[in-house]
Amino acid sequence: MQTSGSQLNEWLARLETYSAQEINLGLERVQELLQRLNLSLPQTVFNVAGTNGKGSSVAMLEALLLTTGKTVGSYTSPHLQRYNERIRVDGVEASDADIVAAFESIEALRDEVPLTYFEFGTLAALVVFVAAKVDIAILEVGLGGRLDAVNAVEPTASLITNISLDHCAWLGDTVEAIAREKAGVMRAQKPVVFASPDMPQAIAEVAAALHAQLLAADRDYRWTSAGEHWSWQGVNHSLPRLDRPQLAGEIQLQNAAGVLALLESAGFESLLDTDTVNSALASASLAGRMQSMAGRWLLDVAHNPAAADALAAALATTEQGRAACTIIGMLDDKDVEAVVAPLNALTDHWIAVTADSPRAIPAGELARRISNATDRPCWIAESFEQAIQHAEKSAAKNDLLLVTGSFYTVGAALVILAALGQDYG
Repeated sequence: MQTSGSQLNEWLARLETYSAQEINLGLERVQELLQRLNLSLPQTVFNVAGTNGKGSSVAMLEALLLTTGKTVGSYTSPHLQRYNERIRVDGVEASDADIVAAFESIEALRDEVPLTYFEFGTLAALVVFVAAKVDIAILEVGLGGRLDAVNAVEPTASLITNISLDHCAWLGDTVEAIAREKAGVMRAQKPVVFASPDMPQAIAEVAAALHAQLLAADRDYRWTSAGEHWSWQGVNHSLPRLDRPQLAGEIQLQNAAGVLALLESAGFESLLDTDTVNSALASASLAGRMQSMAGRWLLDVAHNPAAADALAAALATTEQGRAACTIIGMLDDKDVEAVVAPLNALTDHWIAVTADSPRAIPAGELARRISNATDRPCWIAESFEQAIQHAEKSAAKNDLLLVTGSFYTVGAALVILAALGQDYG
């Protein structure tokens, strides 16, 4: 959510009118503008693709790379509350003025090229990075890989976090089809890490055809966990007793292990030191991912079945072990029934809300689908304020309250909770 009336907000509203399609996959438009901008891009670029875990992986990669003393730029999407969250230099969000200046420089050269909102933002991030003399850029792929705007930039190495069903209308309706699209970030003779033990055959096939240097989880590197510690074994390095990352959830060990494998493969072996890794991963944080507030609220952007499975596993390990109420809002291209399924046994009461997006499923329709899928009632909230008030009135003092289903749901809830004086846990 962006402050209304600001110059940046006016620009963002304008960008939404530049393309007839919100999502229009293809590299030609971005490549054309990159040529016109004639940017001297950072020498080192990491592209991060995958279905889930991209934001967490970027946060941990950023934290580790900041220990080098080099200037690090990170580009992620979507944002939760402020567009500025998408573009960071040395961990600090870009200012409105810097983003607007980047937009203006692109607009001066755009002519009639119909850039999408995401394409314009990707180019703006690169302009900001060049102006800040960034040495290392971390670019999160927005959708897929092969035809995503980020893929117009030549990477030094790439990370694919995992593959599961999501964005099927654009990427394909099977894991193998989606994997082939995400494999588009690979480059000949360059490292690419696949961070999940469940690697689709398409990943191996594309890597072999391109002669990419594929490093696969549980084949080329491994990790184990025991209590408060975990261990990582790479190709040439091992870290036998590491502290768990600041980011919560067992899935974060998989994400962290992939990041370490990426750094090893890309020539950043000097960072593979126990103290360095522990310090960096203890500082890495990411809003909206297993984020606690006021000791009773838990917010997570899980919006597809795999992410919901990971959230359910993490929720089961909390002190309460379940949520007294779950506020959920989702977009119309998501599999509601498959997202609700793993969470249903861990929530006492469902509350449906309309996510803060034009593509949101109306709360009434969402509640109907949840009730049909769970054979349980689902309360319909007319607003986020009403949903939060109802959850708090329905729960006991020490009960856990969950907000999930979309970036647009969690982002809106964060604003309301902050306005109500809830402090971060």
